[in-house]
Amino acid sequence: MAGSLSQLRVLDLSRVLAGPWASQILGDLGADVIKVERPGAGDDTRTWAPPYVKNAQGDATRESAYFMCTNRNKKSVTIDFTQPEGQALVRELARNSDVLIENFKVDGLKQYGLDYATLREVNPRLVYCSITGFGQTGPYAQRAGYDFLIQGLGGLMSVTGRRDGEDGEGPLKVGVALTDVMTGLYAAIAILAAISHRGEHGEGQHIDMSLLDVGVACLANQAMNYLHTGVAPKRMGNAHPNVVPYQDFPTADGDMIIAVGNDGQFARLCAALGRPELGTDPRYASNEARVHNRDSLIQTLRGLTTQRTTDDWVARLEAASVPCGPINDLERVFRDPQVIARNVRIAMEHPVAGSVPLVASPMRLSGTPVEYRYPPPVLGEHTRAVLQDLLRLDDAAIERLAAERVI
Repeated sequence: MAGSLSQLRVLDLSRVLAGPWASQILGDLGADVIKVERPGAGDDTRTWAPPYVKNAQGDATRESAYFMCTNRNKKSVTIDFTQPEGQALVRELARNSDVLIENFKVDGLKQYGLDYATLREVNPRLVYCSITGFGQTGPYAQRAGYDFLIQGLGGLMSVTGRRDGEDGEGPLKVGVALTDVMTGLYAAIAILAAISHRGEHGEGQHIDMSLLDVGVACLANQAMNYLHTGVAPKRMGNAHPNVVPYQDFPTADGDMIIAVGNDGQFARLCAALGRPELGTDPRYASNEARVHNRDSLIQTLRGLTTQRTTDDWVARLEAASVPCGPINDLERVFRDPQVIARNVRIAMEHPVAGSVPLVASPMRLSGTPVEYRYPPPVLGEHTRAVLQDLLRLDDAAIERLAAERVI
C-alpha cells in the first residue's frame, strides 16, 4: 500500500539533524526523498563517530550510528553544486520536486542560484523550507546556530539541572539535541500545511524555520509562568514547577518517578505508602497546597520511598493506579516489555552493514502505515539511478559528470 505522502517528492539539501529529521518523517510517510550530499564527504554526521555500525562479522564499517538515526527512506545523490553544472542538476531536481529542505546560512544558497527566489521561477509550486539557527530576519540572522547554543540562549538550560544548593547544581543541556528534533517536527508540520495550501491555490511558498523560535515555543508552561508573573523560573532538578509530587524519589535500590496529576491520585499514593492521613492533611490535600508546602511533603515522601525497592514500589503503585515508573537506561528501555510489544526496535538490510537496528517511527496510521523502504543510504548510492530515471541522463553524460567530479 502506498504511503500517505507517496505523491510527493522531497529534495533534501539539509545536513546534521533538524532538516534530515523532517525529511525522514516525510519519507516514512511515503514521500520520495532525494538527499543531495557533497561528493566524497557527504552529510557531516557521516563522520560523527564512533560508534560506527558493525557488519555481520562484527567489524566496524564507516557508516556512523548518528547518520543512521535520521536518514532512512532516502536516496543519496552526490552533487557538487559549487560547480555550474552541479547547480544546473540541482535546479532540474527542484523543477521535478514538490518540497525542498535546506539548512544553509541565510542567503548561503543564493550564490549558487539555489535560493527560494530563483527556484520559485523554476518551479512556482515548490514548497521551500529553510532551517537556520535564528531565522531569516533579526540581528542574529547571520549567526550559525547549533542545538547546544540554542538550548542555552533560548532558556531551556536555565530550567534544566539541579537547583541551587543541591549536589551537581548548575545548568545542563537535555541529553539529546531536543531543539533540533523539535524543529524537524515543526518543519514537517509546516511543510504539510504549505502542501495543503498549494492544493487549494496552486502555489508554493517559503517556510522560515528557526531553532531559536522553536526552542522558546517549546518552553510551554515555563514560558507562560514567566510571562504571567514576571519571575524567571529556576532550575528544580526533576521536580515540576506547577504539580507536586511530580519528580524522582529514592528507593531501597535506586530511584523511581512518581507523577501525581490530581488530588485523587495523591490520596491513593498516600494510602499505598501507608500514610493515608497525608491525603487529607490540609497542607497537602490540594495541588495548590502541595505546591506551597512542597519541601515538607517531599521530605516526608522520600523517607517512605526508601523502604522498598523500585520494582516493589512500581508494582504496588501501579496496582493503586498511581502513575509511576523506573528510571531506565537504554539497555533496559529496549528490554522493556511495552517497548518490545510496540515494535519500537526494527531492523533493515543495509548494503554494507547487513542487518542494522533502527528505532521505528512512532506514527501509527491504520490505513497508510509507515513503510521502511530504504535503509540509511551509502554515500552516493542512488546518484546514477536518480539522474537516469528523473533527469533522463544517459550513461555517457553521467560518466562525463563523474569524470569532472560534478557528481
